[in-house]
Amino acid sequence: MSVIVIEFITLDGIVSDPDGSGGTPAGGWAFRHGPEAVAGDKFRLGSTLDDGVLLLGRTTWQLFSRIWPGRDDPFAARMNAVPKLVASRTVADTSAWAHSRIIDGGLIDAVKREERDVIVSGSPSVVHALMAEDLIDEYRLLVFPTVLGAGRGAGRRLFPDDGPPADLECLSAERAGAAVLVRYGRPGR
Repeated sequence: MSVIVIEFITLDGIVSDPDGSGGTPAGGWAFRHGPEAVAGDKFRLGSTLDDGVLLLGRTTWQLFSRIWPGRDDPFAARMNAVPKLVASRTVADTSAWAHSRIIDGGLIDAVKREERDVIVSGSPSVVHALMAEDLIDEYRLLVFPTVLGAGRGAGRRLFPDDGPPADLECLSAERAGAAVLVRYGRPGR
């Protein structure tokens, strides 16, 4: 089992509101670069999405549950079919998106018990909790040529200032439209 974090991210590390749906002042930064940078399986998940489980925090799950069920392209079919674990204490009904269920017990224990690969999309609070426990094996980051800076409501960073240090190795880098998909993994994992 591996834990894989997938994120749209700016050059300066912001992961908040890439599509603008959050209404933040700097939101929509990823989608300004056109559909070729965001459409389809840009994170090269392939069979990992078919055989794994998607882990989402409340906010990301609520956004995705409004978007993905209404789509019918091949990638959407895979997103709709994958089992989904929702890390939330406030979501009571997961029927809006097929194959979703609330995590039973704590987040960390649920991830440690999981036998399938765990794919975490968005969900910075979930990612930060997994970072703190050294549970992330790989980061797949779609890096956009945007710098938001610290002001103007830029949002949350993937790697917080008070987060744990980590030594990573570059597994691959390839252009994806205006962005670059980089894969970083933990050496020896």
